[in-house]
Amino acid sequence: MRTVIITARAHPFLAESLERHGYRVLYDPAITYSRVQELIADAEGLVVTTRIPVDRQLLEKGLKLKWIGRLGSGMELIDVPYAETRGILCVSTPEGNRTAVAEHALALLLNLSNRINSSYEEVKKGMWNREANRGTEIYGKTIGLLGFGNTGSAFAALLGSFGVTVLAYDKYRFGFGKDYIREASLEQVCRYADVISFHVPLTDETFHLANAAFFRSLEKKPFILNTSRGKVVDLEALRLALDEGRVAGAGLDVLENEVPGSYSPQERDLYGWLYSQPNVVITPHIAGYSEEAFLRMAQVLLEKLGFS
Repeated sequence: MRTVIITARAHPFLAESLERHGYRVLYDPAITYSRVQELIADAEGLVVTTRIPVDRQLLEKGLKLKWIGRLGSGMELIDVPYAETRGILCVSTPEGNRTAVAEHALALLLNLSNRINSSYEEVKKGMWNREANRGTEIYGKTIGLLGFGNTGSAFAALLGSFGVTVLAYDKYRFGFGKDYIREASLEQVCRYADVISFHVPLTDETFHLANAAFFRSLEKKPFILNTSRGKVVDLEALRLALDEGRVAGAGLDVLENEVPGSYSPQERDLYGWLYSQPNVVITPHIAGYSEEAFLRMAQVLLEKLGFS
């Protein structure tokens, strides 16, 4: 019988549908890389998220492997070029959680601009500071988007009702500007944006895209949002930019290191400082984790594999 290994939490609909198509499903959300190596020789399909690297060493053991399904977006943990030389189909499902990511980015922005988290922390301490917590409206502002793929375009669509101008930079997409959405260069985003939100995959080009030079180029003291990948933003550079007042605040759903127990002394100092800032909001990589996205990612994967 054909076998599929599901290496992460997935909606039950996925396993049920694969079984209806004749697969034996090995569902183990806590499976280790070494265990996948032991099992992959008999697998026709492999479903992953961000835990298990699908590198050449693993792929070479997958003698029967025909497809790899990524629940979510970003293929940086999969050696796609090598897989494709082996005739292995590689698909991701950003369409499944783009709305969830966009709504989370909007929530981070509204939280920061209205001082919701920081004022709530004060209220819990018995403080009632209205004047010090005066917020700023999104209406009329310029929102810069770096990346205009699935999540970037979904975020732009949500912003349409706020009366904003969206400046979107995407190195590989053109002709998408219309109405309040304008195509822009990276330099224009850094110059004019009141908010800058990252919606790019992690590649050699985007690693530390937000570095010290990037923050020095900002002209309007924007809010920084990152719901893409942690290593897109150099957190040491962000720390300096916050400390120097170059940015108004930061909403981060992703970090460079997302395993607190593995922090080095330098990382403990860095993250401890970020956690203590009233104008920084950090969530634990949950932007694409809505209940609805949980099901839609399974549905999109099945559709792309021809099993719908």
